[in-house]
Amino acid sequence: MNKLIATLVSTLFASAAFAQAPATPVTPAPATVKAEVKAEKKVAKAEKSEAKVDAKADAKVHKAEAKAEADKAKAHAKAEKEKAKAHAHTTETKADAAADVKASTTK
Repeated sequence: MNKLIATLVSTLFASAAFAQAPATPVTPAPATVKAEVKAEKKVAKAEKSEAKVDAKADAKVHKAEAKAEADKAKAHAKAEKEKAKAHAHTTETKADAAADVKASTTK
C-alpha cells in the first residue's frame, strides 16, 4: 500500500513539473511557409482559370439557346406561311369548283 501511495505521489509531482515547464513555441520552417504560400497561389490561379472556363461555357450555352430560339421562330413563321398559302389555295380551289358547278348547272 505504501508503494502504491508513493507511486501516485511521485506521478503527481512529475506531472505538475511537466505542466509548468515553459512550452517552446512551434514555428514552422521558412521553407514550409513558402511552400504553403506557393500552393495557395497555385490554387487561386486554378480557381480563376476554372471560373474563366465556366464563363466561356455559359456564354456558349446562352448563344446556342438564342440560336435555337431564333431557328424555332423562323421555322414556325415558315410553317404558318405555308399553312396560310395552302389554306388560300384550298379556298381558291373550292371557289373554282363552286363556279364550275354553277356554270355546268346553268347550261
